[in-house]
Amino acid sequence: MPETAANGATIHYEISGSPDGPWLVFSNSLGTDLRMWDAQTAMFGRDFRILRYDTRGHGQSDAPSGDYSFDDLGRDALAVMDAAGVDEAYFCGLSMGGVTGMWLGVNAPERFEKLVLCNTGAKIGDIETWQQRIDTVLSTGMAPLVEPVVDRWFTRRFQDEQPAAVDRIRAMIKATPGAGYAGCCAALRDIDLRDAIAAIDLPTLVVAGRHDPSTPVANAEEIHAAIKGSRLVVLDAAHLSNIEQEAEFNETVSTFLKA
Repeated sequence: MPETAANGATIHYEISGSPDGPWLVFSNSLGTDLRMWDAQTAMFGRDFRILRYDTRGHGQSDAPSGDYSFDDLGRDALAVMDAAGVDEAYFCGLSMGGVTGMWLGVNAPERFEKLVLCNTGAKIGDIETWQQRIDTVLSTGMAPLVEPVVDRWFTRRFQDEQPAAVDRIRAMIKATPGAGYAGCCAALRDIDLRDAIAAIDLPTLVVAGRHDPSTPVANAEEIHAAIKGSRLVVLDAAHLSNIEQEAEFNETVSTFLKA
């Protein structure tokens, strides 16, 4: 499996899709891994060369102990691109992956054609909530978080209608290393890009979920207002809109990327 050393950690990545297509990078949410993008990889791989990676602390990437920062996570993404020979790419990230996308849009805009920022926020939650989650994970492990997270990430309707899809994500959450989850929570606790993203001058699509309690529509509207010329689309989903509204998500993102 391809991997690269980045900032004191080994980051796992996978390449697939059209060998001659433009590059499209996917970045996962907190508590998942690159497999959260399986449906998008199959669909977008017809036209794009796909680069997916496990964010530090997740999946098959290293999970060093201690706090992470978005300087770490953003540089990890760039290191993976360098290792894969990607000079310039389209980028799609969800939740934590969307924050990484904003960091990249501010700090490395020359590496990207367009940004897709999904179910995310320039400032997500508050310090106290993130710290409570860190303390819980480090003291008791991931188990107490699994069901509350699933209930935030999917509407009850989707959980009832698509239990197998939900179980796949449930398994990813359970398998996430506690140190890695806590480290990324610290990065989310400490980041605030609300002022910085006004400097982003890339075509940007902001995707929100109408029923998303983790990153409400108001967060997406804030990003949309800050990034000049961006487009905002609200889907009938909770947090993992790429899974709950797969067809509409794919069509919305495809139309934007190919425009």
